[in-house]
Amino acid sequence: MAHQTAATPDLLAYVRDVSLRDDDLLRELREATADLPGGSAMQVMAEEGQLLALLVGLTGARAVLEIGTFTGYSTLCMARALPADGVLVSCDIEERWPSVGTDFWKRDGVDGRIDLRIGDAAGTLDALLAERGPESFDLVFIDADKANYVRYFESSLELVRTGGLIVVDNTLFFGRVADPAAVDPDTEGVRALNRLLCRDPRVELSMLVMADGITLARKR
Repeated sequence: MAHQTAATPDLLAYVRDVSLRDDDLLRELREATADLPGGSAMQVMAEEGQLLALLVGLTGARAVLEIGTFTGYSTLCMARALPADGVLVSCDIEERWPSVGTDFWKRDGVDGRIDLRIGDAAGTLDALLAERGPESFDLVFIDADKANYVRYFESSLELVRTGGLIVVDNTLFFGRVADPAAVDPDTEGVRALNRLLCRDPRVELSMLVMADGITLARKR
């Protein structure tokens, strides 16, 4: 029986060398984000951005919802993968961090596909449900405050179409989910969602041991 291969620095470098398709604009945004407080820890890996773009294409998504914009790197990756008339609604609690990415969106020519919503995420999700109705998105990416992950998932499940995909980031949460001593609200929030998803008959499920843990949940 095969076991999980350890992701050593040398192996990760090899994977990037043979699979990562990068460009100057993406690198520039990653570098600008890394210079911010907590930027390196909070931004998605380049490989994850590439995966998100692939998933947008695989699902044939025309409407994407992103919960947690940060500096808009994942936003840019997914917006690129949308058709010209597609829309990506991205929400964040404050404008400070998304403002870093807006110039990059414009330079790439995808800013017209991005609808940025600033405010409390739970309130934004309620407003989107009232505005667009249930099952109005093809793909949802959750990468916001972890303590509210279960709430965000439940709202996302209502907003995503049958057969649509919910992608949840940080489901290994720096390994803290496996540490019994870690009982902070964020770790407990991730654990609660992981336990819920494991037995939830409403979705098909796969947790990827990639980056900081990426869970794919397809709505039945």
